[in-house]
Amino acid sequence: MLRVMTWNIRTGGRDRDGTDRRDRIAAVVADQRPDLLALQELRGLDSGGGLAGLAERVGMAPHLARSCFGQPVAVLVRPPLRVLRASRVRRPFHHAAARVQVGTAAGPLTVISTHLNPYSGGRRRMEADWLAAAVRRTGGDLTLLAGDLNTLEPAVDHTARLAGLAPLYRRRHLRRDGRTVDTRAVARLLDAGLVDLWPRTGGGEPAGLTVPTRHGGAEFAGMRLDYLLATPALAATARAVRVVRGGDADSASDHYPVVADLALAPA
Repeated sequence: MLRVMTWNIRTGGRDRDGTDRRDRIAAVVADQRPDLLALQELRGLDSGGGLAGLAERVGMAPHLARSCFGQPVAVLVRPPLRVLRASRVRRPFHHAAARVQVGTAAGPLTVISTHLNPYSGGRRRMEADWLAAAVRRTGGDLTLLAGDLNTLEPAVDHTARLAGLAPLYRRRHLRRDGRTVDTRAVARLLDAGLVDLWPRTGGGEPAGLTVPTRHGGAEFAGMRLDYLLATPALAATARAVRVVRGGDADSASDHYPVVADLALAPA
């Protein structure tokens, strides 16, 4: 069984007031012990050995994708998984997309960690199209897209949820008419054939909300913004998906981690 996890750790685990949350982040990762970890918002961790140090603490090897405009993202890999190739998706994302392929007994598994534009639904839709193309180019049946997609899920009524947000933050989730909820980015990825693992195997709470945590998040109002989207063949291996709550996860970031167990073994 392989465990995969995605987590936006908020500004590299440090706040503007100097609060350092990295010990809590490391504790959550150590407790969950993922084999593959997609991380987003790695500000300050792309230099000075910051990400390498965090990865070493949790027994994993990091593969970083730097950002021209926003914050880096990464995929961390735990031995004995063998990395076959690693790169970034070469498109002008607001943040970035990191792509790592590892060997499994069922064939190569590709994991893409990404973080879509937080401000513009149109840009998120464009980034989703780039990611759908990147998934097609993997050429394999086992691909996982993981990350903070900053997009509300389609086919759900979000009216009450958005009504509680300040106008500045509510606009991020509406189309230009100011009324229609913008779910296009996730819809594009689902239309491209990816499977949302939460409604398929999620448990505990129906909505799978990933923000906000007790750490805060004025821009959130009980939302699911973090996703694990898989190709159908990979989705068939999913055995459980859950949002990690409680303990250090309540204050390590403004996002909760999402974990899935896949019926796969290292090659």
